[in-house]
Amino acid sequence: MDLDLSGRRALITGSSGGIGRAVAQRLAEEGCAVVVHGRDRGRAEEAAAQIAATGAQTSVVVGDLTRAEDTDRICDEVAALGGVDIVVANAGPFVENTWHTADPDDWLQAFEGNVLSTVRLIRRLTPSMRATGWGRVLTIGTRATVTPLTTMVEYSAAKASVVNLTVSLAQHLAGSGVTANCVSPGVILTPSMRSMFAARPENMGAEWEDIEAAVTSDYAPNPVGRLGRPDDIASAIAFLASPLADYITGVELRVDGGITGVS
Repeated sequence: MDLDLSGRRALITGSSGGIGRAVAQRLAEEGCAVVVHGRDRGRAEEAAAQIAATGAQTSVVVGDLTRAEDTDRICDEVAALGGVDIVVANAGPFVENTWHTADPDDWLQAFEGNVLSTVRLIRRLTPSMRATGWGRVLTIGTRATVTPLTTMVEYSAAKASVVNLTVSLAQHLAGSGVTANCVSPGVILTPSMRSMFAARPENMGAEWEDIEAAVTSDYAPNPVGRLGRPDDIASAIAFLASPLADYITGVELRVDGGITGVS
C-alpha cells in the first residue's frame, strides 16, 4: 500500500537503535527523508548510513533532549534542513523502580526525560507545521499508561502524562491540518531485550523459539501469543503519519498484542 509519504521529512528522536531505528527505516521506505537523532554521534551516523544505503535521504542531529539548549540547537538544525512535516517523539528513558525505591529525584528525571523533553520539541516544531497547513506529531506511550507497572512506577506515570498531553495537543491543533496521536507499545523485542532474556541462566543453550514462548507466557501473556517487534510499532506509526490518517487525531493506539486486556 502506498502511504503517500514521498517527499515528506520526518524527525525521529532516539532513532539510533531499537524502535526508533525501525520507525526511521520504515518511513524512509515510504519515501520520507529522515532525520536520525541520538545522543551518540557514532551510533546515529551508523544508523543513518544504513538507511541511506537503501536510497533514502538522511540527516543526523545529535543531542540530549533533556537539556533545553540541546533541544533548541537540534530544532535550529532541523529548520536549516527545511523543517519537518512529521515528528516522532520516541526518545524516553526508563529505569525499574517501585514505590519503595523511587525517590522524588527519580520521578523528576522520568518526567524530564519523557514529558518535558517532548513538550519542548513540540513547542518548537509545530508552528512551522501549522504555517504549512499539514503535519503529524506522534508520541510514544506504553501499555503501562493503562495498567501501571509496579516495577516502573514513575515511568508509568510519566507516560500516562504523554498520552494526556497528546490529546490536549490534538485539541490545540484543531483545524490546522496537523494531527497528534500516541502509539503505546507492549513488550517489544529489541536486540537488547532479546540479549537480556537469552542471557538468563534458565535460558542458556535453549532455542530462541522456546525462550520466547516461556517469556511470553510468564512476562507478557497476550492473545497474539508472541512478543512485539519494532516493525509492529513502525507500521502503526507509518500509517498514522500518512495522509490516510487525516481523520485520526487525539488517539492512543495500543500496539501490544492485546496484553492490556489480559487480567
